[in-house]
This record gives sequence, C-alpha cells and structure tokens, in this order.
Amino acid sequence: MFNSLSDNLQETFKKLRGHGKLSEKNISDALREVRLALLEADVEFSVAKDFIARVKEQALGEAVLRSIKPGQQIVKIFNDELAELLGGDAAPLDLNSPARVLMVGLNGAGKTTTSAKLALHLRKEGRRPLLVACDLYRPAAVDQLATLGKQIDIPVFQPKPGETDVVKVAKAALKWTEDQNGTVVIFDTAGRQEVDERLIGELKGLRDFLAPKETLLVADSATGQQAVNVAKTFNEAIGLTGLVLTKLDGDARGGAALSMRSVTSQPIKFAGVGEKLSDFEAFVPDRMAGRILGMGDVVGLVERAAEAIDQEEALRMADKMKKASFDFDDFLSQMRMMNKMGGMTSILGMMPGMGDKMKGMNVDEKRMKHVEAIVLSMTPKERRRPEIIKASRRKRIASGSGTSVTQVNSLLKQFGQMRKMMRSKGKMNQMMKQMGGMSGGKLPF
Repeated sequence: MFNSLSDNLQETFKKLRGHGKLSEKNISDALREVRLALLEADVEFSVAKDFIARVKEQALGEAVLRSIKPGQQIVKIFNDELAELLGGDAAPLDLNSPARVLMVGLNGAGKTTTSAKLALHLRKEGRRPLLVACDLYRPAAVDQLATLGKQIDIPVFQPKPGETDVVKVAKAALKWTEDQNGTVVIFDTAGRQEVDERLIGELKGLRDFLAPKETLLVADSATGQQAVNVAKTFNEAIGLTGLVLTKLDGDARGGAALSMRSVTSQPIKFAGVGEKLSDFEAFVPDRMAGRILGMGDVVGLVERAAEAIDQEEALRMADKMKKASFDFDDFLSQMRMMNKMGGMTSILGMMPGMGDKMKGMNVDEKRMKHVEAIVLSMTPKERRRPEIIKASRRKRIASGSGTSVTQVNSLLKQFGQMRKMMRSKGKMNQMMKQMGGMSGGKLPF
C-alpha cells in the first residue's frame, strides 16, 4: 500500500531527523526530494506543487526552525497536510431512507466485486443490504453478482435475460425491494473501457430516476493518471459523492489516490485491500497518512484484531504459551488468525515503527502457505507431540505437503527453539524484541 511513496518519504524524513538544527537549505533540499517522491508515485503535478507549497510555508516558520526537535516538527506538519490532502475527516455514507448507492466506473476497476464487498461491510455494521445487477452489457456480469451475493448470503435482483433498458430494470428492482426487508440498496452499473457519451447518458438517466444518496466511483488505484482523469470526468458529468479505491494492497505507486481526492473534492470513502470479500475497509485519512509515513495504524490493527480474534481462544492460547505446551495445532490456529487479519505483511505494516524494519524483512506469504501444508500433513498425534517426528515420518510429511525434508527439518527445529524460549520469560521478551530483525531478515519458519 503506497509502498514506493512510503519508502521514499521515510528515507527523506530519516535524514531530517538526523539534523540537530535545520536551515532553510536543509528544508528546501528535503522538500525537493519529497516532491520528486510524490511525482514518482503518480501524484498529479499541480497537486504535488500545491502540497509542497503548503508544507514549506509552515516548515520555514520560526516555531520549527528554533524547535528542539525540528525534524519531528516537520514530519508532524507533513502528516497533518497529508491527512488533509487525503480528505481531512472521514466522511461516512449517507444512508438515510431511501438509502440507495449507485456504483459507477470503468470496466476492470472491480465494480461488481466492490459492490459485494460494500454489501458485506454494511451488513457487519448491522444493516440489511440488497444488491441490484444493472450491468446489462458485460457478459456474465449479472451471474457474477448473483454468485457473490450467494457467497455472502445477500439477496440479489437479476434482470430478465436480454433486457437492455437499465431504467426499466431499476423500476423492477425497486418493486422487488419492497418485499425484501432491506435498509440499503446497492446498484452495480455497466462500465466501458473508457468514458463515452453512451455510458454517461445511461448513468445520468439511472441517477435521475433513482436519486441516489450516494454515487461512488470505483477506481483502480494502480492505473495512475488515467484514474485521475476518469474521476474528474465522472464527477463533472454525473456528480460523485465519494470514491472507492481498489487494489490498494498491491505494489502500485498509489499517488492517484491523493490526486483523485484533490481534483474531485470528493472524499475517499472505502478501500479494497485484498482479493477476499472481507478485504474492504473504511478509508480514514489520518490513519492512512500514518501508514504512509511509517507511523503505523494502531487503531486499525485493534479493529481488525477485535473482528478476527475469539477472546476465549486468545486466553487459552496465552495460557498454553505460559505453560510451554504450545503445539502445532495451536500454531495452525495462530496462522489462520493472522490470515483473517490480512496476513503478516499487512499486520506488520500497521505497527508503529515497523516501516524501516520491514525493508530488510522477508515476509513471504507463499512460504507461510508451505508451512501450513507441512503442519496439515502431520497426524493429530504428531501435531500434539512433534518430538515423535523422526526420519521416516519427516519423509512422509514432506511428500504429503509437496515440500522437501530440509524444509520439514527447518520448521521442526525452529518450532522446538520457540518452545524452549517459552519456558524462559527472559528469552520470550528477547524474541519479541527481535521480531523486526531476525537473522537474515526473515520471519520465523
């Protein structure tokens, strides 16, 4: 998420913090690097220029130059301005009755999947969402939404085969909703490879008929400046109320997100952060700014943990760790819990101060899957008592998991070391401190 931009900014601010006293030249040089980092990350030129001007005006003030820790003062200024650029305060959806949400965007941005993700998100908040398929052009679009709706157990209105009038579909859908006991209706619309008059005309007709409380543009954050131009065109043509960014979990430069918010003056309301339907979260500007600058997102981490962790299970696990009776069944449970929270990479990225440490850390999610395969190839008895796993058993486990005996040996050795550490409080504390800098920059196992 904003990987390139985050790395460059953190490196620049590290240099600033190294100065006991700052001069105008130090600040100007640093801001020049920041401007280049923003442009390399696909932030639109005028947006980057205005942003740097605002930061520079505050950074050159006497309060900063004469501060005991001027480098930290500038980072705070940058953090506040970045949060403002990303949208200031979070803007929740307007879901007053009749709560209708119109999802728009180009083909390939992920509108249909995002519609289902939004429905699932709203249901977790205690609402009763309904989905309506209004994409009458893309082959199998209606079937895709119906399939997704079935997966998350949310009703989907499907138009009759061969229907081409989207307003007629919307009329039938509204009649259908009367018997569904829903509280919010999400309309998944058609897209194109690019914005054209026919698409805009169709969306205007649908918008005028539905009078939606929210019109959300679903935009692929990896498409850079194209996404910025699309956002501007959609906003001018049909009037957006917010943005939903997809693929923020990728290695994309991500600057489009900053630019779209600025050129449309509409808030980024949600972000897709993975392929699963549950990988969807409200976009909170100040917390996102913290992630970009390597300050973490403790609140977001706690929210994920609260959703993924069973308290009784967590207490049971803590007790087993204290008694050093932690086995491979417990280890498997912990791995699955981390996956629910978004995976190790995502979790570490939300921890304050982990930005720099993650650069040298090999967080290989595929490797974690290999570990899971090895554990699943063990018998229940072997998981409870790993000390019985001798040579012949190791060969069988390697064969069953599609790995090598060397990999099985490595896992067993490191698991044994971890259990030994659990018997020593001092060693456990030492292990936790070393999470950011393990030998070879690798995570355990």
